Amino acid sequence: MLSLNPSELTALELQNYLQYAIAPRPICFVSTIDSAGNVNLSPFSFFNMFSTNPPVCIFSPARRVRDNTTKHSLENVLEVPECVINIVNYDMVRQTSLASVEYPKGVNEFIKAGFTPLASEIVKPPRVAESPVQMECLVQRVIPLGENAGAGNLVLAEIKRIHIREEILDDAGKIDQVKIDLVARLGGDWYCRVTEESLFQVEKPVRTLGIGVDAIPSAIRNSDILTGNNLGQLGNVEQLPSDDEIAQFQSDPELKQILDATIGDNTNRERELHQYARKLLDEGRVAEAWKVLLS
Repeated sequence: MLSLNPSELTALELQNYLQYAIAPRPICFVSTIDSAGNVNLSPFSFFNMFSTNPPVCIFSPARRVRDNTTKHSLENVLEVPECVINIVNYDMVRQTSLASVEYPKGVNEFIKAGFTPLASEIVKPPRVAESPVQMECLVQRVIPLGENAGAGNLVLAEIKRIHIREEILDDAGKIDQVKIDLVARLGGDWYCRVTEESLFQVEKPVRTLGIGVDAIPSAIRNSDILTGNNLGQLGNVEQLPSDDEIAQFQSDPELKQILDATIGDNTNRERELHQYARKLLDEGRVAEAWKVLLS
């Protein structure tokens, strides 16, 4: 394994390793305004939500690695502590990238990147009409993390108004994770797109008190067939199936076939049971997988 000491790397080398490794990162497409009324629009991937009550996002306009200068977005929020965080989806990602060009101060990236400004309700900077979600924010604090090239400046932005395009909502009025079609930044020129094919669900452990991987019988825990993800699924159940539940499930055709075909052959029986259990786990059928493994 390659082990690196950050203090022995140049800022550019360190940035490269970190941006490729710490990814994907959501994109904060932020509009700001200076005291003279000049609008700026710029994307930042050093961004996330950090509080729900109060609702606070943080983005970080880092000092430029190349020459240690600061960005117009940072200068603007120090003058006018307001911004709009516009969420980026696939339909607007290349225009968003164009807005990251370092145009001179006073150049409006809405015009350069071809976006439509939309008047905000409570803050001065305009929203991006093409964005599926727009959040009007008041800047609470700006925390500089250093004076060197690459040092971040944490902008704590409290969300005061949220605007959501109705076409990305489901029948219950919630954001549909497929319809919003999000993108995220990786390292270098790389991005990723959240498509229906790439989505998967992981049941939250907070809903149950899982038994934990350490409570899984060693023959199952040390399986050559089951993966770490499979063990995580198995360890997230609250209790193991009862003997009666296991016996009832042995009428399952595929399980019955395995048991009948491996009478007296414990090695092959375990292997085939683990393979069948993995198939069930991949389908999200955790309770049934446990019944197979304990048969």
